[in-house]
Amino acid sequence: MQKSLKLKCQKIRLVITDVDGVLTDGGRYYSDSKEIFKRFHVRDGMGVNLLLRNGVSTVIITKEISKIVNYWAKTMNVSKVYSGSKIKENELDKICKIYKLNPSNIAFIGDDVNDIELMKKVGLSVTPYDGIEQAKKIADYICKSSGGEGVLREVADLILKEKFPNKTKWY
Repeated sequence: MQKSLKLKCQKIRLVITDVDGVLTDGGRYYSDSKEIFKRFHVRDGMGVNLLLRNGVSTVIITKEISKIVNYWAKTMNVSKVYSGSKIKENELDKICKIYKLNPSNIAFIGDDVNDIELMKKVGLSVTPYDGIEQAKKIADYICKSSGGEGVLREVADLILKEKFPNKTKWY
């Protein structure tokens, strides 16, 4: 691993993630009763909890307003959900103040055009394997996992291994 990536990971105290295309594969399932369903990977929930147990909080920023996302976040111990954020980078100052952090202490996982500006402003920018090319060009790390296949867990493992290189038990 590159030395600069290791140093960036060691500074992280908060992970922000997008939802569609990161925590999910970006697909939606529609029922006859007009309900929308999303599939989340169980490993991502474990990733949130591993981070939390090791002093790293998780926040979601999403453009949509979704009961499904709020429910998943609550059951997985995500610290905060910012729903309806059309310009995601506008939430960064607020988050830094609430958590008493600098942008260099924050990682962001994004996959699409509305994530690019926030990716540019944080200490560690990450995109899934199937993120768009613009995201891949500026990402500090491109996951081996595609959206919905455990991206957050992969990022959690990456950060924790660099923050605590001698630790063997995470849970």
